Amino acid sequence: MKLIIKLAGSWVLRHREDEVLPVDFLAQNISEQLGSKITIEDTGLTGIILSINDEESAPDEIVAKIKDIFTSQYSIEDANKVLSIKLQGEPEESESSEEEERDESRETLVKMGEKVEDKEESDSDSVSGTEKCLEKINELVGAEEFKALAKEIADIAPQIAKNKTFDILSYQAYLFSINDGCGLSTYLSYLGDLLKSLKIDNISNVEDIIETTLAPRTSSHEDPFDSVLNSIRYARGRGIRILCIDISDWMSKTDEREFKKFLIELSKNMSRYIIIFRVPFVVKEVLSQLSASLNDLLFIRTISFPPFSQEELKACAGIELKKYGFTMSDEAWEGFHNRISEEKRDGKFYGINTVKKVVKELLYKKHISNVRLGKDDTNITYEDVSDVCGRFSDANLSGYELLDRMVGGDAFKAKIDEIVAQIEFARNSPNVKMPCIHMRFVGNPGTGKTTVARVVGKILKERGILRVGNFFEYAGRDFCGRYIGETAPKTATICRDAYGSVLFIDEAYSLYRGDDSGRDYGREALDTLIAEMENHRSDLVVIMAGYTDEMETLMDGNAGLASRMPYMIEFPNFTREQLYDIFVSMIGSQFEYEEDLLHAAKDYFMSIPDEILDSKEFSNARFVRNLFERTWAKASMRCQLEKVETITLTKNDFDRSVADKEFCFATPDKKVKIGFMN
Repeated sequence: MKLIIKLAGSWVLRHREDEVLPVDFLAQNISEQLGSKITIEDTGLTGIILSINDEESAPDEIVAKIKDIFTSQYSIEDANKVLSIKLQGEPEESESSEEEERDESRETLVKMGEKVEDKEESDSDSVSGTEKCLEKINELVGAEEFKALAKEIADIAPQIAKNKTFDILSYQAYLFSINDGCGLSTYLSYLGDLLKSLKIDNISNVEDIIETTLAPRTSSHEDPFDSVLNSIRYARGRGIRILCIDISDWMSKTDEREFKKFLIELSKNMSRYIIIFRVPFVVKEVLSQLSASLNDLLFIRTISFPPFSQEELKACAGIELKKYGFTMSDEAWEGFHNRISEEKRDGKFYGINTVKKVVKELLYKKHISNVRLGKDDTNITYEDVSDVCGRFSDANLSGYELLDRMVGGDAFKAKIDEIVAQIEFARNSPNVKMPCIHMRFVGNPGTGKTTVARVVGKILKERGILRVGNFFEYAGRDFCGRYIGETAPKTATICRDAYGSVLFIDEAYSLYRGDDSGRDYGREALDTLIAEMENHRSDLVVIMAGYTDEMETLMDGNAGLASRMPYMIEFPNFTREQLYDIFVSMIGSQFEYEEDLLHAAKDYFMSIPDEILDSKEFSNARFVRNLFERTWAKASMRCQLEKVETITLTKNDFDRSVADKEFCFATPDKKVKIGFMN
């Protein structure tokens, strides 16, 4: 015999901020107080299915006890308005399976839920359509200005209806400052739902939402303005539409005569369209100037949507996971953040869309893990998804242990010890000012700058200097936006993600051109970086890396930057012996190999000419990694052809690799290419 407990969904929604959700409270207390008499079979957001185990227990007594538990916690005059408990008896003769029976119970629970909600709305003050829209909007992650706008529109709606001033809403245009992937289509949809709920003249008759882009002017015959205007001039229907126009490519040209004529034409259609202009998230000064320009001809309201913080992205991912009934362990969340950092690194991050993509990838990996392990659980662990999340290798080692394992690590260890000692002394001495802890790493590519930067973050975390200790890696030009005013907020967002951690900027010199070109956004990025480095000097470590000469030029041209980066670590090119040691460590950590491969490798590395080793373009350890990967790629192909399952690297695999063009060097005496078999 089963009991199906259902709470009214709208009532549950009003308790979503409770420390313990109503269903969880009920399930816990029913289990504690009724003990072995019942078994909880399933729970959802608004309901519980339980079975009665004790045949001698009267169902009415159990129902009464559940109601007592509920009313003792929640002050409700009539619990029946939000709580429904139905007894479902088991048929005497039934061949249905236990799974079918549970599905039937769930279906009954859903149907009952609909009845309870109908009863609540008929017996008490119903939640209006507008209030439901506002509840949905307030559940959104972030978007505080949009939430305020929605409430404002709902608040003035009765006044508009009373005074019949219907056109003040349709004649107000909006300027949304929002990045790609931050939910623009969702916000437009929610705005449409809100307007429909107001029941104000034709404003409530929102027929459609149109998203279009005002393309840049080109040499083609098609006029970008006519392209947008033609799409709205001949729209059919009597209702109003929401028209969102992306004007990003015209942000600096809104005062041009052509654009003003475009606004005039748009204004003629404002009785049929609610017009929203969209631009990227930019600094307030630029947004104010743009708004002022548009305001010459239209009544403009500006709404900003700041990029999501790490915690907000996590909240978005949590919502997506909950839709599928999955959770993630703390370690898996760390992996999720690593993956999001990777997604951001190429400058093509699409906010919620990227988060949803990553979540679906994690879910797919979880299913593979469940099949492989013969499990069926819904908690994603780091082991389930490690191959797509990535994590610094040897994570169980301390920072100093990692330095000890690095080829040439001893050279950096003394410098890092000195930096840490100074920071700890200042932190423990009340009369000593805390120094800036930002650093410069200078040297050629592949000399270990990125690896050491990761280790520095780990050491500073272990010593209590950094509270998080994560690692964020970007190239210098990743900080620059595409439009005027976009660079500063983009840079600030990157820095905000890295608070409490290390922000590593490779090729940092690319931010400085050595001139005053107004079209170069590098200066804007540097100014924002300097401000962030100063304002968060004890909670953010910025490490800039690059060639020695270019980094000197960067510092010479930016006195404020140089003074905030007191620590410099030089990374010399690796010696031939060190390059060989790196190669041996790579193959030894992953593959079996034949001894004569080592002899061939040593001969090869010892034969690299001085002019190659001293060259600015030589990529040091990166070159070694490329050669290592080429070697095992050759071995993999050989094993496939020979139908051998286990890969063992051979001298022949190595010789075939160094024969490839990018690994050949001409020796000054013999003028032959090392690696060829003669």
